[in-house]
Amino acid sequence: MDPDRSPSDHAQQRQIHGSLVEVRGLGVLILGPSGVGKSECVIELVRRGQRLVADDVVRLRTTPDGRALVGWSPEHIRHYIEVRGLGLLCVADLFGREATLDECEVAFIVRLAAPIPGMSFERIGLERKRERLLGIEIPMVELPVHAGSNLATLVDLAIRDWQLRLRGVNAARRLDEGLRSLGSPGGSAPASAGEAE
Repeated sequence: MDPDRSPSDHAQQRQIHGSLVEVRGLGVLILGPSGVGKSECVIELVRRGQRLVADDVVRLRTTPDGRALVGWSPEHIRHYIEVRGLGLLCVADLFGREATLDECEVAFIVRLAAPIPGMSFERIGLERKRERLLGIEIPMVELPVHAGSNLATLVDLAIRDWQLRLRGVNAARRLDEGLRSLGSPGGSAPASAGEAE
């Protein structure tokens, strides 16, 4: 079924600048300004065995029940990725057809950002932020991009952690609760995870 021709008449749709890749079975929408490293991150994820869905232009639609978001690539650029300095590359030719996917559900968002003075990033992560697209809230993390950043590894870690959280395992919360439980009535409680350095 061609996703360019088959969306439900009742589905909400939009087009967004970004990349979509399936990581460990979850669709990850990677967003950020041009030149921040989205495509390079995706190509490294594909090299590690993940699957490209779309690069540069991602089309989105809601499922018929309105509970999930599906993303795919426009047909004329499907399986292609632009890498600065190399140009346009076909992932299916380079890594095989199994390294691509025509569409997938968007389960997670990663925003890549070049840090600027005064900009803060999550350091504890008790809860994940959420971003609304077409009326659907998607869990999201924002990652700072520094020279030498291994973005593919950070994205992979974010997905591993999210899959654990879906199973009820939240390492940040466990540490925070453990630190708080060490407090005694006769003395001051130790710093919480949010205060510890």
